[in-house]
Amino acid sequence: MVLNDEPSNSEENPFSRYYAQLTHQQNMLQDTVRTGTYQKAVVTNPLDFNDKVILDVGTGSGILAIFAARAGARKVYAVEASDIADAARKLVRANGLENIVQVIKGKVEEVDLPEKVDLIISEPMGFLLVHERMLESYVLARERFLKPGGRMFPSTGTMFFLPFSDWNIYNEQSMKAEFWSNNNFHGVDLSCLKDEAVLENFSQAVVGCFDPATVVSNLNQPATHFVDFQTVTGKQLQDIMVNFEFKITATAIMHGFACWFDVDFIGTQTTVTLSTSPTKPTTHWYQCRLLLSKPIAVNASQVIKGSIHLKANDKYSYDAQIQVQIEGTAIETLSEVRLQDQVYHYLQSSQAASTGVYDGISRDNNM
Repeated sequence: MVLNDEPSNSEENPFSRYYAQLTHQQNMLQDTVRTGTYQKAVVTNPLDFNDKVILDVGTGSGILAIFAARAGARKVYAVEASDIADAARKLVRANGLENIVQVIKGKVEEVDLPEKVDLIISEPMGFLLVHERMLESYVLARERFLKPGGRMFPSTGTMFFLPFSDWNIYNEQSMKAEFWSNNNFHGVDLSCLKDEAVLENFSQAVVGCFDPATVVSNLNQPATHFVDFQTVTGKQLQDIMVNFEFKITATAIMHGFACWFDVDFIGTQTTVTLSTSPTKPTTHWYQCRLLLSKPIAVNASQVIKGSIHLKANDKYSYDAQIQVQIEGTAIETLSEVRLQDQVYHYLQSSQAASTGVYDGISRDNNM
């Protein structure tokens, strides 16, 4: 990314290899909420595509470029940095659209286009909206190639945060560090590393579905952070502060924050929303939870205040610094979560978070 504080070793972006694999493209294509919502946003806004010039940023398999072409686009530039660009060209040719869709292999920060475009379409979201830092490339594409008055699809994004209590996930992360309590491991005392192991486990974002019943405030009043992709700058995306205030609705131990995001496609004719909410059908983004290394006891009717500070890092992700205080007391807890060190934790059912019935064990993601 050609922005201040860009990730180091940008030639070694791990996501380039990840998204070059058909296995991972298939995972995204088979997300019917994702693919179906993008298609709906295109076909229900024909005035934004018919006879228009379109840029698809990070085209992947080329599916969004194909949707745009079939909606009547005059020209579609499909830019892709990874080797999946070769597969996209094959799909475009196989579907008879090579005269409309031009697949360009390269980074959107570096390629040149022969003309400005009327609309930019992309799927730049990671979990919690910002993971992977592709939003910065999406915004840079707007600055380089979008005509004045042109549209961004998606147009806006919103992040949501709610406090939750879930002993199952807390205990599971805690137990991972118990190995380091061993004071006689082949005659070696490991226990001096126990505290570091605990902090490391709780610095992992937990990606997966969560049960809304674990939320300990009003589910309909989350803290939010709104991003307008038509106007936001890359610099603004690198430093995000979310201030919150919640009235607690249940006496419990608060273990952290449950999070998700929505994006809106604001077209000339319709607005279409893609939601990753726990109350909506599941997507391949799931939701995520940011855990407190030192949970706090909260009582119903108490108010908690604080902030979640997301700062971009050189790992194509973010560090989240969390500060929580119970209003009117000296009780405070601080935590730091590194989004790039996420673990995946899939629920078997919507009740799994409260019953402890999970689809297997948390699985570390090697990305």
